[in-house]
Amino acid sequence: MQQEYRPMAEEITAEQLPYPAAQADMKQQPDSDLSNYNAANKLANKVAIITGADSGIGRAVAIAFAKEGASIAIVYNENDGDAAETKRLIELHNQQCLVIKGDVRSKQACFNAVEETVKTYGGLNVLINNAAFQQVQERLEDISEEQLRRTFEINIIGYFFMAQAALPHLKSGDAIVNTGSIVGMTGLEILVDYTSTKGAIHSFTKSLALQLGKKYKGKLRYTWPRLDA
Repeated sequence: MQQEYRPMAEEITAEQLPYPAAQADMKQQPDSDLSNYNAANKLANKVAIITGADSGIGRAVAIAFAKEGASIAIVYNENDGDAAETKRLIELHNQQCLVIKGDVRSKQACFNAVEETVKTYGGLNVLINNAAFQQVQERLEDISEEQLRRTFEINIIGYFFMAQAALPHLKSGDAIVNTGSIVGMTGLEILVDYTSTKGAIHSFTKSLALQLGKKYKGKLRYTWPRLDA
């Protein structure tokens, strides 16, 4: 079968949409359908909950997990249309998709999402913390208090809440995956608040791995991204 051509990074131009943006409005659509991805049934009988899975990285992860055989719960906050499309794409692979609308800034919403997932599927094996917010500002002085709090509450505090909610249901061999970014290590002048949260995510992940590694007697693995990756 001939694979569909995928453009290289240098062939893709920058694109900015007003918040809250819908993936369907992008002129250059992300490779969310994963049509070039060959699955190997690595997640059969597993249950995964993915935040920010209505579009972008979250949608791609959800579809990849579905192709690998997992039952999926997606958590999103704004775009009903994007969430419905993610559900449709997952179900094309004959996997269940539980759609949960909620704001990860709320601890109760995070616990409710996990509770609903466990009630629906009978357990939980993987948490993917992926929900994120960013807004470009050329100057530090232009970052409002509202923007600063929103960025930190979604990008890092929400990760804490979701992990706290998921932990009681996870066992040895299960996983928490936190979506970081290279800018959390290199910085980016137009995203000072966002890059700060990504650096916090990296530190959170390392510290949590050290803590949980003791609980699970070394069976928890932490992988640090390479700077040149």
